[in-house]
Amino acid sequence: MLKVSGAVIAKRLWWSNALLLLLPFMVKAETIDFSLPDIKGVERQLSEFRGKWVVLNYWATWCPPCLKEIPELVEFHEQNHKKNAVVVGVDFEDIPLNELVEFTESYFMSYPILTSKPTAKTPVGVISGLPTTFLISPEGKLIARQSGPVTAEMIEDFINQQSNP
Repeated sequence: MLKVSGAVIAKRLWWSNALLLLLPFMVKAETIDFSLPDIKGVERQLSEFRGKWVVLNYWATWCPPCLKEIPELVEFHEQNHKKNAVVVGVDFEDIPLNELVEFTESYFMSYPILTSKPTAKTPVGVISGLPTTFLISPEGKLIARQSGPVTAEMIEDFINQQSNP
């Protein structure tokens, strides 16, 4: 009898979900760009990160699954930001800036954090729940969307799959 670990099953389920989310973008993959202020008040553009994969993560300080995935995003960013990929966080809530800065420091969030009040639709689509992560290609095209937490391994596997079809 063949045994399959829970991790293998979870990875397969993620891939099948990711492929479902990927299909709409394959049909209409257009370059996207937008700007939002970062936690220092500087207006940042998504296009600043062209040439690298962008893991665009919408999250909030009050969201338990978001908090759980932050160490994974920090790990992924630290391992990849000088090479081929970056994480860009978008804090999707109405919170005083000083509290947000204190929060990001306490979680050692080394990746850029942009701020956005919750809206019905974002430049990359509707956010139906948090966390929601979008994967943007080095060319600036929206490739995939994941509702729910991600891990560094999931992101790496997905990028590797896209880079080596």
